[in-house]
Amino acid sequence: MNCLFCRIARGEIPAEIVWRTEGALAFLDHRPLFPGHVLLIPDTHVETLAGMPAENLGAFFTAVQRMEKAVVAAMEAEGSFVAMNNHVSQSVPHLHIHIVPRRKGDGLKGFFWPRHKYESDERMRETAERIRTAL
Repeated sequence: MNCLFCRIARGEIPAEIVWRTEGALAFLDHRPLFPGHVLLIPDTHVETLAGMPAENLGAFFTAVQRMEKAVVAAMEAEGSFVAMNNHVSQSVPHLHIHIVPRRKGDGLKGFFWPRHKYESDERMRETAERIRTAL
């Protein structure tokens, strides 16, 4: 497989690895938002959250939680930004979690996209119902 993150996990491409545990690998993002920006990936190829086997989710998100605590502590941050994309804006088609240390006034403005209100309360209720039906 020619996936960039799989190749990093196999040691074929250099990366600054910060942690490896069974099922997960964390390394510094080569284009960080701030120093300490870590990417945490499953160490086997999974493209999106929906593709992750349910039996692996608990251990994977435990790794995310542990890495978030470590990044905040190591960088003496006031908090963190933890995010993932699925397909859209996913620069590498391999599930990855961004863990970014944050400080008040650091210039990062919440989400990276504009927010839009629902055009009406009725539209909001219809949207909620569509999601409930999909569940």
